[in-house]
Amino acid sequence: MADDSDLERTEPASQRRLEQAREEGHVPQSRELSAFLVLIAGAGGVWVMGSWLANQVGSLMRQGLRLDHRAAFDESAMAGVLVELGSGALLTLAPLFVVLILAAVAGPIVLGGRVFSAKAFAADWSRIDPIKGFGRIFSIQGLAELLKALAKAALICGIALWVMWHEHQALFNLLSQPLHAGLASFFGVVMFSTVLIVAGMALIAAADVPFQLWQYHSRLRMTKEEVRQEAKELEGDPQVKARIRSQQREMARRRMMAEVPKADVVVTNPTHFAVALKYEAARMSAPRVVAKGRGLLAQRIREIAAESGVPTLEAPPLARALYRHADLGEQVPSALYTAVAEVMAYVYQLHAFLHQGAPAPDVPNEIAVPPTLDPGAEYA
Repeated sequence: MADDSDLERTEPASQRRLEQAREEGHVPQSRELSAFLVLIAGAGGVWVMGSWLANQVGSLMRQGLRLDHRAAFDESAMAGVLVELGSGALLTLAPLFVVLILAAVAGPIVLGGRVFSAKAFAADWSRIDPIKGFGRIFSIQGLAELLKALAKAALICGIALWVMWHEHQALFNLLSQPLHAGLASFFGVVMFSTVLIVAGMALIAAADVPFQLWQYHSRLRMTKEEVRQEAKELEGDPQVKARIRSQQREMARRRMMAEVPKADVVVTNPTHFAVALKYEAARMSAPRVVAKGRGLLAQRIREIAAESGVPTLEAPPLARALYRHADLGEQVPSALYTAVAEVMAYVYQLHAFLHQGAPAPDVPNEIAVPPTLDPGAEYA
């Protein structure tokens, strides 16, 4: 039975859990960061396009206030004028709208990266559950959202009051200024207020982003049992893995045994080891090991060789050296070329004796192997 401590969410979220959350559309989000980006983008857009927007809006207002006798008494003409003015207003504000949309989209991307999940569009009826709704309202997150809303309201009210107190004389002077000068002065006050609000929102966003990241990773924390279960799923069940490895070894052994009848010779210990060699002069620069084994596997290699008519040669030092230093499917080590060449020469002479009536070859009794390559008594 699992310990109670294993059921507490004390472990940080794994990479797999984070990826699963992203696939479901759950990424860290900060409304304050998005609001800050939209606000600064809007202020910047108005600052850059202010004079052009003022000219365009002024032109539209003049066009709309111009009295046309036909439009005044013809409803269809009046509707055409309305459509023309509306489309003109949309085209005028379109660049600013594009900037605001890009800023609104950039907010989530900056914090959570680009992600698209169809699961995020699925209906979640728990969101309209009144009991859970009250639970969210009175939760830590709800308290944090309330504090942020109060902080934003206090910030904006404080900035508005400070600007009114600091610029009260300039605001009163607007009444006595000409229209163009008054509009310019008022625009300056508005932009000054906007800069202060943007600076305040930057402070709120700077405080909210770390909080949202902490809250996001806290929600995804795992228990020790979940960490162990995930590791087991990733690595696989040990028993299943052992069974798979056993099947793989058995398949490899069968493939290896199928190569024994194609070998040119089997070098034996004579009972402990067996190594099957094959050499094709047109394709190989040196003989290749097609099968090798020790114990019962070596015995099976010798049996298949006997059944297939593959000659065997007892050369204990060479058999031990080949088993230790020659990989299956690879050519024999260069240090054993001389010894293996002596074996292959015997095999060719034996083949000539059996099929061409040549003199019987002498069986090599002592094939020299470098002492550093012969494990000797270690495998005896």
